[in-house]
Amino acid sequence: MADKTKVVEQYYSPPPDLGKWESFRIFLWNSETGQFLGRTGSSWAKILLFYLIFYAILVGFFAAMLATFYQTLDAKKPKWQMEASLIGSNPGLGFRPMPDSANVESTLIYYRANDKGSVLKWASVIDEFLDQYRKKGSGSGEAPGAENRVLCSATSSALGEKQVCDVPVDEFHPCTSANQYNYEEAGPCVFLKLNKIFNWTPQPYNNTEDLPQIMPEDLKQHIKLVSGKPEANTVWVSCEGENPADVENIGPVQYIPRRGFPAFYYPFTNKEGYLSPLVAVLFEKPRTGVLINIECKAWAKNIFYDRYERRGSVHFELMVDRS
Repeated sequence: MADKTKVVEQYYSPPPDLGKWESFRIFLWNSETGQFLGRTGSSWAKILLFYLIFYAILVGFFAAMLATFYQTLDAKKPKWQMEASLIGSNPGLGFRPMPDSANVESTLIYYRANDKGSVLKWASVIDEFLDQYRKKGSGSGEAPGAENRVLCSATSSALGEKQVCDVPVDEFHPCTSANQYNYEEAGPCVFLKLNKIFNWTPQPYNNTEDLPQIMPEDLKQHIKLVSGKPEANTVWVSCEGENPADVENIGPVQYIPRRGFPAFYYPFTNKEGYLSPLVAVLFEKPRTGVLINIECKAWAKNIFYDRYERRGSVHFELMVDRS
């Protein structure tokens, strides 16, 4: 009769010593256990099913959140406008041409008037900027909404539902592409534009009763001449040297085709084909070989000026060399 209290001795046998490549082969496919990459077929099916359901739920959740979010937006107008928006209700000024992206922090327009390559460099930058203004019609390669643009004036009737005012830049003589924007004559043109703010309407200085004291005297005289006329409804523009030395070096300045942005271009309501109005500032005879700091300001009752925060103004430097 066997002794039930006797313990059956069991011995551990170490796994066979396999080589590196043999171990890798068994990891890829173990014919004894039917495992592929360390898992059986049923194990792979379970984990793949789990991740399929998991990611399907994630995609569905984010799709539902995006659909809900887009229901709160309007493709034609921002939800937050004017003072409620991040950009506020005080438009700033922009200028063209600007230095290339390699000098993104620079605001210097420097060129040699006797060097055709230097002149062509800046002229091509302006050409590229104005290309959208020159496109007409709705044919292949043309700007979307270009057919909506119509010529406007201070006495024009109200625009249609889709119509916007055109900006005929090829009439800005001598600030035209054919004239290379007068750069070769050492009297360069710089284009100014007012930054777009949705539904912003200017409150022009259209009489001489409430002009600010800091407004340049020549602009005050200009407003006095047009006071009471339809063309007085304009966001005025002035460009001056920032410092006394700059004032002496800047020379005569012309504003083409007019000294500001007519009020009939506003408000901006994101109509297709809309273009910001432009003013070409012609610096007729700036002193050559000298760096000139220039500040241009936009003037309206609801544009507030702050030099240090660049509110209602723009700064750039101009240096024309003849050597």
